[in-house]
Amino acid sequence: MELTAALLLGLFFAGYFLLGGADIGLGMLLPYLGRDRAERDLVAAGFWPMFLANEVWLVAAAGVFIGCFPHLEGELFSGLLLVLVPVLAGWMIRDAGIWWRRQLPAAGDVLIVVGSWLLALGWGWAVASLLSEHHDAPAPFAVGAPTAAAVALLFMTHGMGYAALRLTGRPFQRARMMAGRRAGGNSFALTSVVMAAMPVLAGAGLPLTEHAADERSLRLLVPVLIAVLPLLIAAQAWLWRTFGGRAEPTDRAYF
Repeated sequence: MELTAALLLGLFFAGYFLLGGADIGLGMLLPYLGRDRAERDLVAAGFWPMFLANEVWLVAAAGVFIGCFPHLEGELFSGLLLVLVPVLAGWMIRDAGIWWRRQLPAAGDVLIVVGSWLLALGWGWAVASLLSEHHDAPAPFAVGAPTAAAVALLFMTHGMGYAALRLTGRPFQRARMMAGRRAGGNSFALTSVVMAAMPVLAGAGLPLTEHAADERSLRLLVPVLIAVLPLLIAAQAWLWRTFGGRAEPTDRAYF
C-alpha cells in the first residue's frame, strides 16, 4: 500500500506539471504573444476551460500527500515554507487574474503574468530544495536561483509549444517562430516528457514509504484514489476533445 500511495503521488504531481505547466508557461508569455487587447484576449482564450481541470491534479496530489504521508507532509511544508508561500501566492494571483480580466482586462493581465512567473520560479526553487541533501529546508541561493531560472525557462518553453497548438493569428505566428515550425508536435511532446518527469525525479529521494500513514488509513484512501484516477483522466480527455482546438477571437465569451 505504501508503494502504491507513493506512485499515485508521483502520478498526480506529474499530471499537474504536464497539464498545468502548459497554462503557467502560456501566462508567462502573455506580454510577448499578445501585443494588443485583441491578441491578449486570444491568448487568454487558450486557458479556457482546461485550466480548471489542470489544477485538479495539484489538489489531488496535495490530498494524497496530506492523507497518505501526514508526518512527512508536516515536515516538508514547515521546512519549505519560504519556498511554498510564493507558489501559493502565485497560484492565487494568477487565478484571480484569469477570473477578473473580463471586468479589469489590464489588471487581470498583470496578475496572470506575475502569478505565472511566481509559480514557475517557486516550483523551480522547490525542485532545487527537494534535490538537495537537506530536502526539508530551502536550497541556498547559489543553487536555488539558477535552478529556479532553468525551471522557469522550461515552463516557458512548454507554454510556447502549447501556444503553437492552441492559438491562431499573430500569437500563433510568434509562438511558432520562437519554438520552431513543428512546435505543436515535437517540441511540446519533448517538454511534456520533461515536465512530467521533473516532479517525480525531484521527489524520488524522499522517504515516502518510511513515513506513510498507518495501514488502516492507506487501505481506506488508496482504493478511493485509484477509483478517482480514471474519472479524472476521462474528464481531462473529454475537455481536450471538446475544447482543445484552436482558440478563436469568438471564444471571448469564456473570459
